[in-house]
Amino acid sequence: MTEWHDLREDLVAQVCERGISQAVADALRAVPRHVFLPEVPVHAVYQDDAIVTKRDAEGRPISSSSQPAMMALMLDQLGVEPGQRVLEIGSGTGYNAALLSRLVGPEGQVVSVDIDADLVARARDHLERAGYPEVIVVCGDGAEGFALRAPYDRVIATVGVWDLAPAWLDQLGPGGRIVAPLDLHGVQRSVALERAGGHWRSRSVVPCGFMRMRGPSAGPETTRVLDAGTDLTISLPEGGEIGDLVAALDGPATELFTEVNSGLAQLVDGLSLWLAVREPRWCTLSETQPGWLASGPLDLRGFKMVIGIVEGDSLCVLESEAYDTLVARAFGPDAARLAAELAAHIGAWDRAGRPMTDGLRIDAHVGAVPVGGLVIRKRHTTLALSWDTG
Repeated sequence: MTEWHDLREDLVAQVCERGISQAVADALRAVPRHVFLPEVPVHAVYQDDAIVTKRDAEGRPISSSSQPAMMALMLDQLGVEPGQRVLEIGSGTGYNAALLSRLVGPEGQVVSVDIDADLVARARDHLERAGYPEVIVVCGDGAEGFALRAPYDRVIATVGVWDLAPAWLDQLGPGGRIVAPLDLHGVQRSVALERAGGHWRSRSVVPCGFMRMRGPSAGPETTRVLDAGTDLTISLPEGGEIGDLVAALDGPATELFTEVNSGLAQLVDGLSLWLAVREPRWCTLSETQPGWLASGPLDLRGFKMVIGIVEGDSLCVLESEAYDTLVARAFGPDAARLAAELAAHIGAWDRAGRPMTDGLRIDAHVGAVPVGGLVIRKRHTTLALSWDTG
């Protein structure tokens, strides 16, 4: 059997294909991930996959060890340097905190905060066993940061956040940078932000997907199981009321074929983002057993997912036919109208040049509200979105 260090080398080589820095690659080689996942088989630990580590009473995942490639990309976004002080929001297994500790070196300091006392205890134990006892792991609401060790040079959230907590921005010192998987009306992007005059401006934006923050700072997104037999579930980025969608799906469908062809990457990165920031009725539906969803373009491991729009007792989902032609398939009393509206979004996205995350710029304003353009209002900040065309 291959030794774990050989498996780790294979993983690091795979992650390096994403173009990560030498410093982050060295940290991945130095920190043994299996120490932080002692109950997981070693061959699974050193795959480039996220691993669920805790579920709630209903079996839903609430904590995980993130995909190593995603962790590496975010660490590069963070731009950690030796001797810096770093605040981490979301301790998880402690693995990312160990990577951070390796990057800041013996002159630096890492503080990690998690709301779950059980996870905090495990993270402390894992860090001790791995040789990183200097990391400070605190049980508390991550939205409050940890003022006792402020100011920080870097702040990183390893959990999906709906808004930028004021404490994080306040606890960043001059020239500081924050990286967070930020919610953009139901889709997440890992955003690296620095101060730019009176607001915060993105330095880089990367597609991502993280479990959402729990506690008082959780966002309004809701998920509802529509059919337990197939685990048909709808996610609504802003919550809200819906009608009897199972009855709608059980009825006739209205199909509107577009003239747009698209591959999976453009759908996941581009069209989903387009709908999220422009269409307040947008939603996702998924199921783990075949039943209600047809040829969804987002067929992932273990379940099928489609994106669409929902209104009352009607919904329209995006599906694909031969040669990846996009189809708006609608159900319910307003099916024809919703199909036309979703098809219009697809056409507009296509005519706009199919913008994706590449080139996206996000400006986060505290207090002052920008005028015009694409704007997403949060509790504490207002996000202004634009695309660099140069």
